[in-house]
Amino acid sequence: MTHRILPYSHEERLDSMSVHLVNPSDNSFGTAVITPRWLFVLAAATPQSAGDPILVDESLEQIVPETIMPGDIVGISVHTGNALRGYAVGRMARARGAWVVYGGIHATLYTEEVFERGDAHAVVRGDGDVAWGKAVMDCLAGTPGRVYEGGLIDGHEFLAARWDLMPPDKYMWASVQTIRGCPKHCSFCSVWRTDGLRPRQRPYQRVVDEIIDLRRIGFRFIALADDNFYPVTLTDLRLAREQNNAAKLAELTAIRNERFLLMAELAKLPRDMVFFTQITMEAGEDGEYLDAMRKANIKGALVGVEAVTPEGLKAVFKDFNRTGDELATRLQTFKKHGVHVLGSFIFGLPTDKPETFDATVAMALKAQVTFAQFVMMTPFPGTVDFARWEKEQGGHPTLVGDVPLTRYWLIPPEVRPKMFTPHPSMSSDEIRERTQKVWDRFYNWSSIWQRSACTPTLRARIAFIFLSKLYRQMYAGTGISTDSARRKKSKTWARWTARQCRMLFRAEPMPELQSPLWEPAVVCPALAVESGAEQGLS
Repeated sequence: MTHRILPYSHEERLDSMSVHLVNPSDNSFGTAVITPRWLFVLAAATPQSAGDPILVDESLEQIVPETIMPGDIVGISVHTGNALRGYAVGRMARARGAWVVYGGIHATLYTEEVFERGDAHAVVRGDGDVAWGKAVMDCLAGTPGRVYEGGLIDGHEFLAARWDLMPPDKYMWASVQTIRGCPKHCSFCSVWRTDGLRPRQRPYQRVVDEIIDLRRIGFRFIALADDNFYPVTLTDLRLAREQNNAAKLAELTAIRNERFLLMAELAKLPRDMVFFTQITMEAGEDGEYLDAMRKANIKGALVGVEAVTPEGLKAVFKDFNRTGDELATRLQTFKKHGVHVLGSFIFGLPTDKPETFDATVAMALKAQVTFAQFVMMTPFPGTVDFARWEKEQGGHPTLVGDVPLTRYWLIPPEVRPKMFTPHPSMSSDEIRERTQKVWDRFYNWSSIWQRSACTPTLRARIAFIFLSKLYRQMYAGTGISTDSARRKKSKTWARWTARQCRMLFRAEPMPELQSPLWEPAVVCPALAVESGAEQGLS
């Protein structure tokens, strides 16, 4: 399908067209827990000549097709989970005469699929902070390119989000990014391949300025949306010393020092602020780092536990984690230093046995993790697990309808299997049912009430209880029947709970809050050489 060139001038198009940025979703709850940060960053990346973009987050409400007009530009970011819905939005937008541009991790990995399935005019691969603006300008001129390579930009190029375009009454938590990339090689994760192994750190001054902007408008709960908030471990530093690698040691030390500078500034912000992030288990060995997190009001972190057995950890290339009593002690260490853990566990590993499920929930309770998620093994594109699975399927993959199982994201959700890789000793239904029982046990009323005692006030305790139930309702989908009536009832309950949670997380705006006056930054020579550019100031 070829898009016709519209019969009016560039200047007329600037006056009449609109840029739409769409976060696709099949499930709309009216309220969301965390802002989809990319939506507001690409709003900042949109050229001023195109005007303020129209932002559509379908996790709130789905897009209204009639808002798309001929000559508009529609940007759609897709990951594997929402690719099918994203392609439907793109086809609709192109049929209405708009330019359609895709981005996101899935579009980076499966660029041709986006053209074939989503009627794309163009695709932005990699980081969009810079490349998106180029794509918009070319669409305005009526001459979009096919592929825009955003690459992996340096931290000083990361953009602050356009929070002025955010509906203030729709999100519980805002999100700010401090670093991209992760030096780990976990078999189930694609971040190290798509965002790079080298941590790309944003100047801490810019991070703090953006957080202050959010507190001014009434957000005190902030997710630090990083791939890994603990990019340099004590082991990394030790190995660099033992190898007498002075350049590597200088680079790692500079990254670590920047982390401490950031946390020192966060500690100076209003004391009612609460931060949450994502971190590896290894941070549990670094008491100095955890203490700095506590002082910075980083109250919690998602920690990838994944498996509670040595065999399970080996299967996911995560041998650096602990097991047994040592695992419980390591997780409890976070809490002792004032950092609550959202433990993430995977079921369906080839080493799992029926008793693994009970052992896992028992470990989560024994380790006193504050929240937990229990997910079924999914081979995501770009990961080692996916490549291995695809190779095992060979040239004759199982079909669901006319779609190969190795392209499961293209299978409609109502008929999509819950698991894709066969297990040596359990059926997918057995794994699904056992996983659901683990969710139910960890999030029963008694367990939630006991864990809520960690909160300082009655209001906070009520918020904790509501958020626990909402989290379980939104993410524990393994046991929900395909029956439409049950799905509708579940979604209605989740929408009501989300509204109550949002009111509990609301804070009074602080418009008088001012950013610090920053001194000129000193750049580590090792980082300057590697990045090719000095880190700028706010």
